[in-house]
Amino acid sequence: MKPFFFLLFPLFFLSKITSIHTLQIPSKSLLPSLDQTTLNKNLDNDTIYKISKQLCWNCLGEAIQFLFHHNLVRATKMELPLTWDSNLEKYAKWWASSRKEDCRLMHSFPESDFKLGENIYWGSGSTWTPTDAVNAWADEQKYYNYASNSCVEGQLCGHYTQIVWKSTRRVGCARVICDSGDVFMTCNYFPPGNYIGEKPY
Repeated sequence: MKPFFFLLFPLFFLSKITSIHTLQIPSKSLLPSLDQTTLNKNLDNDTIYKISKQLCWNCLGEAIQFLFHHNLVRATKMELPLTWDSNLEKYAKWWASSRKEDCRLMHSFPESDFKLGENIYWGSGSTWTPTDAVNAWADEQKYYNYASNSCVEGQLCGHYTQIVWKSTRRVGCARVICDSGDVFMTCNYFPPGNYIGEKPY
């Protein structure tokens, strides 16, 4: 069965992550091997994986999958790679665990109130992976028109534009197998993207 996912919305939820307002964007000097010469090269998957590992401190398994595939997509637009953020991961895990009982595809916040970005994904059955979620979001690139900065009519592209958003620096995600046996995944981003009237890159 085909997976479903919703358009990215920004997010604000300080009561669950009290330190979210203190997140610091890493300076370029802290990012390994990311001078303009490196970015201008045709980065291969192995290089992007090594960079992602360096930007994912104490990460295991699914966290690396999420981060690596986000950074593969960002590399196609020559955007700096994202860093894994444990506070965003905790928030994502909280929301994913909240969805475990019903696996309902819904965002964790009211649409009008935000500080973070959020992508969500649902897949029928238990085999869907972080790679599947990020690839599904990235596949929306075909529906994004850069010249008009809009999605093709009737299609979604906000998941893709959040992934490649030029000022986004951090991500944290979670995956849960719901009581139904289906999969729910969510990623949160800081700073958020998808500002009306601004282009992602």
